Amino acid sequence: MRILLAEDDARLGKLIKHMLEKENMWVDWVQRGDGVWNYLNHMKYDVIILDWLMPGQSGIEVCDLLRKEGYYGGILMLTAKDALDDRVLGLDMGADDYLVKPFEFAELLARIRAVGRRGGITFREEIVRTGDLLINRSTKTVQRGDREIQLTGREFQLLDLLVQNRGQVLPRDVILDRVWGLESEVTQNTLDAYIRLLRKKIELPDGDALIHNIRGIGYKLEA
Repeated sequence: MRILLAEDDARLGKLIKHMLEKENMWVDWVQRGDGVWNYLNHMKYDVIILDWLMPGQSGIEVCDLLRKEGYYGGILMLTAKDALDDRVLGLDMGADDYLVKPFEFAELLARIRAVGRRGGITFREEIVRTGDLLINRSTKTVQRGDREIQLTGREFQLLDLLVQNRGQVLPRDVILDRVWGLESEVTQNTLDAYIRLLRKKIELPDGDALIHNIRGIGYKLEA
């Protein structure tokens, strides 16, 4: 399941991201309400978690705009507001569920799953095929035709991200954030070097390219 978390509390946001990733969820985290839109332009999310009070735009404003613009995925609101009128307002603006801080992680996880089911989402496939490229996420193995390909952990993460978003252009900064993390000092030159290594391993000398460089933007995987 892919989650977009919008939470301006650095300690809480980092903790939620870490705990959800331990549950094998993909999590992108922003600390401003208006930061949501940059990610939504490049990624599809199963559930969006919005803190009510954030700089830029409030969670309730983001929720309202998402529904007006046709987003039909799950939305879960996080807030310290526990008055009935506030809960009703959140639901009226399009939220699927509402969780009052402080909360137990087990309850957050249960509500994410419930919101995801109501949204009719599909969970992340363990085995994915694109063209003659086969990825097994359970065993962290990759095949191209009959040939098994050995990848490092980081190379597998990078390929997995590209495959999940196959057909879509992923900007370099989004890839760096998702594969290396917000606090990493890895540069775009490092990313380009990893892409070159990945191409050497998965692409055939006489075959069509799988990973495409979109000049000035980023990369796209397309069979």
